[in-house]
Amino acid sequence: MMQRHLVIFARAPQAGRVKRRLAEEIGMMEAGRFYRRILDAQIRRMTRDPRWTVWLFVTPDTALRHPAWHLVPFPHRKPQRPGDLGRRMKLPFATLPPGPVVLVGSDIPAMHASHIARAFALLGRHDLVFGPARDGGFWLVGARRSRPLPFALFEGVRWSTPTALADTLASIPRQVTVALADTLDDVDDADSLRRLSI
Repeated sequence: MMQRHLVIFARAPQAGRVKRRLAEEIGMMEAGRFYRRILDAQIRRMTRDPRWTVWLFVTPDTALRHPAWHLVPFPHRKPQRPGDLGRRMKLPFATLPPGPVVLVGSDIPAMHASHIARAFALLGRHDLVFGPARDGGFWLVGARRSRPLPFALFEGVRWSTPTALADTLASIPRQVTVALADTLDDVDDADSLRRLSI
């Protein structure tokens, strides 16, 4: 059985550089602390599971040695490299060792190992899998990697809008099979933070 790879896309947890929309409502320092807490918990949960190898793809590239990454056991760190979000997301699919890849964001409080396991299971029968978010985006994308990614994948996507997932799905050729995993949300603003606390 091929090795499964779980990629966490993360930004160095520096106040003022993470969760900017949330910071406008609750303050820069509080937003930074929230992001750090969620990211640490997510890394700890996912690295405990032996069903996959976890990779942390970091931005900015200069943050590979950020002190935050030494607080949790994390041997696999790579830079996201320059480019728009779509280009950066394609990098792990093109460069990691053989096996299916699932990529997630770094601030999904409700994400558990069962959600990741389900996404990998869907890749047993489909070429691609997406985890929808209620805001129209997606928190997860995965590929079986039995064939190259569609060339136009992520092109023309209006990121951070209610059409991000629809735009992405529209760029996928008909012969590529797609499945949808569980719907989960990240925390972008004070309203979504309050929903998390309820």
